Amino acid sequence: MVLVVEFLLLLLLANGTPVLAHRLLKQRFARPLDGGLRLPDGQPLFGTSKTLRGIVLSVVVTSLGSAELGLGWQLGALTAALAMTGDLCSSFIKRRMKLPSSSNAPVLDQVPESLFPALACQSQLGFSITGILLIVTVFLIGNLLANRLGV
Repeated sequence: MVLVVEFLLLLLLANGTPVLAHRLLKQRFARPLDGGLRLPDGQPLFGTSKTLRGIVLSVVVTSLGSAELGLGWQLGALTAALAMTGDLCSSFIKRRMKLPSSSNAPVLDQVPESLFPALACQSQLGFSITGILLIVTVFLIGNLLANRLGV
């Protein structure tokens, strides 16, 4: 159970760091990851809120947090990279649905960015399928509550 809580903390670091960076730095160093590319549907690949700054900071901060927890920086880097991959997948789908950048899509916004890293770290951390479902569920509920409270 301790590893589940520590992993949830890593997910919080991975997914919260880009948001915090945006609040603190505004548009400074914020270069859209997709470079403004628009697909044939007329929509951006990911949108303006997905930046190289956010991804890099997510990986660095989560790696440091993971090392501090004694889980190794590599596990943190993997967790952040896959959380960001999940976030990019969600953004890609939301753009195809013609939803604007930073719009909320409950479940779609939370599941990939918690499920991808949990599955990748499953064997290393000894997570059961029940543990993975617990991680995704707690992350989903926590994120929805935080959004509702404006955090």
